[in-house]
Amino acid sequence: MDHNITLISTIAAGFGLALIFGFIAERLKLSALVGYLIAGILIGPSTPGFIADVGIASQLSEIGVMLLMFGVGLHFSIEDLMAVKRIAIPGAVVQMTFATILGMCLTHWWGWTIGEGLIFGLSLSCASTVVLLRALESRGMLDSMNGKITVGWLVVEDLLTVLVLVLLPPLASLLGGTNGENSTDPLWQTIGITLLQVAGFLVIMLVLGKRLLPWLLWHIAKTGSRELFTLAVISTAIGIAYGASELFSVSFALGAFFAGMVMRESEFSHRAAEESLPLRDAFAVLFFVAVGMLFQPAVILEQPLNVLAVVAVIVIGKSIAAMAITLAFRYPLNTALIVAASLAQIGEFSFILAGLGMALGLLPAEGMSLILAAALISIAINPLLFTAIQPFKKWLVGVSKFAEELEKRTDPFAELPMSTERKYLEGQVVLVGYGRVGKRIAKALQQNDIPFVVAEENREIVESLRKQGIPAVSGNASEPSVLIQAHIANASMLVVATPDTIDVRNMVNTAKLLRPEIHIVLRTHNEVEYGLLREEQVGHVFFGEDELAKGMCKFILAQYAPK
Repeated sequence: MDHNITLISTIAAGFGLALIFGFIAERLKLSALVGYLIAGILIGPSTPGFIADVGIASQLSEIGVMLLMFGVGLHFSIEDLMAVKRIAIPGAVVQMTFATILGMCLTHWWGWTIGEGLIFGLSLSCASTVVLLRALESRGMLDSMNGKITVGWLVVEDLLTVLVLVLLPPLASLLGGTNGENSTDPLWQTIGITLLQVAGFLVIMLVLGKRLLPWLLWHIAKTGSRELFTLAVISTAIGIAYGASELFSVSFALGAFFAGMVMRESEFSHRAAEESLPLRDAFAVLFFVAVGMLFQPAVILEQPLNVLAVVAVIVIGKSIAAMAITLAFRYPLNTALIVAASLAQIGEFSFILAGLGMALGLLPAEGMSLILAAALISIAINPLLFTAIQPFKKWLVGVSKFAEELEKRTDPFAELPMSTERKYLEGQVVLVGYGRVGKRIAKALQQNDIPFVVAEENREIVESLRKQGIPAVSGNASEPSVLIQAHIANASMLVVATPDTIDVRNMVNTAKLLRPEIHIVLRTHNEVEYGLLREEQVGHVFFGEDELAKGMCKFILAQYAPK
């Protein structure tokens, strides 16, 4: 029997150790990514014992990169970004610039070249999507306003990093790279050709891909074969990534990202995400294991101060930049602290960028090891930063008058303008939430000339509504001050159009305290919560699936009614 089975041994060792150390990391309340990276370190060439094939692991990690970026594209939402664009875009740009400059200052002190410093700094500037989403989900903050700001911020960081991945190869030789694209053409011409190639790829994806991919998935889905559907999704992701690289000189990562973005437009996007998730997760694990194999543990013992300096850039430098820009946009101190904690880590995009830097001769192996060490530490302490937010805020407000003012200062959209018409302040409907359901309710109220005031957490939505002449106040309606500003004491009805039922009781208590006879209308997606709210008789409760079933039954029975 042939025992030269390095592919199988590499996968077996990678998956096996990743499972063990990922489980240990989760039990220690750390991200499983820490365990995957440690698994890679243990089977890498820098540690004794079994050594996996680095070349094979590297190719497997490329597939991991494709599927990771495909997943990012599938979940990329222009709507989510546009909802918080005013803070997310400048915030991400300022934070990435600040972190990159700090990283370049460090490397200049160490005697690195400008090109090496630039790649190193950029690698420190982009946070991990995986770590962030898990952190927000575990704390129930993903759908909150603070969560949406942070996710939108990260989306901009991802897009900027993708742009860097596109421009880096043609710029490599200028930055001092040894493996870049050697060309005698002027720089502007090289960049122009690169951007034209990317534009050509995008046009084909948006024109042909937008029609072809949904058509393909529709016909595959009609076969009823789950295996074929999964195969279609995965082969599309990898095939487009490879084709983009070969035909348009576009990176695998960018090709897979836009494949996911285009597939998101299909009605099968949710199923595509669900069906491809197990394979995406598996290869993502191999990606982190392969990255861990590049780590040289000796760097922690030989350069402890350098490691601490890099961690300080990520955890302190990036946090200060995030807090400063958030406070500059007049968001409260609590929001600034949550955004700062969320982005005080690095992950998969940092590894992709650093890997490209190494391939282009723009980042020494020492740089990758420092990035990996800092990633491990920043990911490990990220949960502690979230836990420390409230105690730190309490202490800061207690010792600093300035912090106290930041916490107390009013949102410019938290009060109704003095010019608000009288009809909106007497017998009006107070509508909490202006999402998909809230918009439909507001439209119906407008069409029937029923006055209403919107209470919405998203400040940009509130500003937009006011420009349309619709009275709106900014803030969380579970806080009495927000409902008071919406003149709940004079309202005839409170309509809670948000699916989050955690703070509903606070809203109901405030409304009934100030207006005992008020009518209350609620919505929920949770059947258990629906039953509890009905039992408590807090108001008229609508359960999404129940209302859908009633509507369908009404239609069905109408077809069989006597003519």
